Amino acid sequence: MATSLESILQELEDVQRSFDTEIAGTVEPAALEAVRVKYLGRKGQVAAFFKKMAGLDPEQRPQLGERLNTLKGHFQSDLEQRKLKFSRNGGQSEGALYLTLPGIAPAVGFRNPLLTVMDEVKQIFGNMGFTVRMGPLVETEYYNFEALNVPDDHPAKDLQDTFYLQNDFLLRTHTSPVQIRTMQNEQPPIRIIAPGRCFRKDTPDATHSPEFHQVEGLVVGEGISLAHLKGTLIAFARQLFGDETQVRFLPSFFPFTEPSAEMDIYFDDRLGWLEILGSGMVDPNVFERVGIDYERYTGFAFGMGIERIAMLKYQINDIRHFYEDDIRFLRQF
Repeated sequence: MATSLESILQELEDVQRSFDTEIAGTVEPAALEAVRVKYLGRKGQVAAFFKKMAGLDPEQRPQLGERLNTLKGHFQSDLEQRKLKFSRNGGQSEGALYLTLPGIAPAVGFRNPLLTVMDEVKQIFGNMGFTVRMGPLVETEYYNFEALNVPDDHPAKDLQDTFYLQNDFLLRTHTSPVQIRTMQNEQPPIRIIAPGRCFRKDTPDATHSPEFHQVEGLVVGEGISLAHLKGTLIAFARQLFGDETQVRFLPSFFPFTEPSAEMDIYFDDRLGWLEILGSGMVDPNVFERVGIDYERYTGFAFGMGIERIAMLKYQINDIRHFYEDDIRFLRQF
């Protein structure tokens, strides 16, 4: 009978291992209840071993009874702990994959309003027949200044305003060099916009940043007049800010356009008139540098800062918000 007792005790070891594996795999209360019934129910495995005590010698029965009671207590304790975890975790096992629950969507970012406005500007001009042209961020003095009729003594060329690199290279201060490159490589008619990043030595504050974005435009063809410039930009402003937007043009000066004008919109009674872009008819000196016959062709150009447009459109009071990647700011858009 000693061998028989040893065999029963070995079977109990196998039962315990089986129980531990099954309870670890339970992911919901129903599965846990099935494990309880299988091992501790009236017809469960522990009850079956108690019945085997009758076949043992009387002196062996206490040893088996003690082992069965210990095992039963172990099972009950594990079942209670598992049940408590389910109640704390909304009915599912801690760390378990509960296939009947909907998935938890991962956190995603939010689009920067600066890029949203950039895309909107590109779409408006795209609907007018403009195509996009891009250019390098690192430019030469020729493309950034000289070809645009900027004189040597112009303040924009000063070291305190421009990021100069080695060997006559610099970080472009506007996207106007793209206009020069386009006129060098394409024949009129030309109708393009040039969006992109620019750089100037500005001290960061609520309205200035050393890195910013511009969209510049250029139209060249026969018979292009100031009326075409005004009609194009008025249509743009009303597409972007609303059909009732009031627009005005005031005389201004830019080295590469003549005559030149700033365009203002009436924003509201508190802010009044605000400048949103500069524009003008392309100076004949610029046409001469790129080999376009200025007696046959005329054209207009314009440029706007996207940060300023976005700040007006969304009533943002600090340009630095666009670059800080603060999720609290971005989720508003």
